[in-house]
Amino acid sequence: MTLQAGDKAPNFKLESDSGTVSRAGLKGKPFVVYFYPKDDTSGCTKEAIAFSAAVNKFEKLGIFVLGVSRDSLASHQKFKAKHKLKIALGSDPDTEMAKDWDVWGEKTLYGRKYMGLERATFLVNDKGVITQAWHKVKVPGHVENVLEAAKSL
Repeated sequence: MTLQAGDKAPNFKLESDSGTVSRAGLKGKPFVVYFYPKDDTSGCTKEAIAFSAAVNKFEKLGIFVLGVSRDSLASHQKFKAKHKLKIALGSDPDTEMAKDWDVWGEKTLYGRKYMGLERATFLVNDKGVITQAWHKVKVPGHVENVLEAAKSL
């Protein structure tokens, strides 16, 4: 079942490059969770740079931004340093969070089927309810759309 606006955000707890991040720890605070396939790949790098460029605007709205992939913390740290990223990056190596948020599934690339992470973003309000969900995200202009939606929280 695909998560949509109005659904309660699933619980999660994972390690990030800036410590443990959990739904319980974010209780009472709005946040953005964006899932991306892999550190240091073209689209993922553009998306992370765009979120980093807008992080101060999200913070002014009181919104925490978390990027999540299967990559290790060491990979996240290299990715963050290389591109001077300013957002928290969470590691979900066993895809537990991705499965709970229903963004792990079968993908097709050049006719080959494989299991992978869907590029998806969720805006969650201070009550833990998803106010907007973007699935199969196209990177250009996406962060601006998320920021615009965040202004209504």
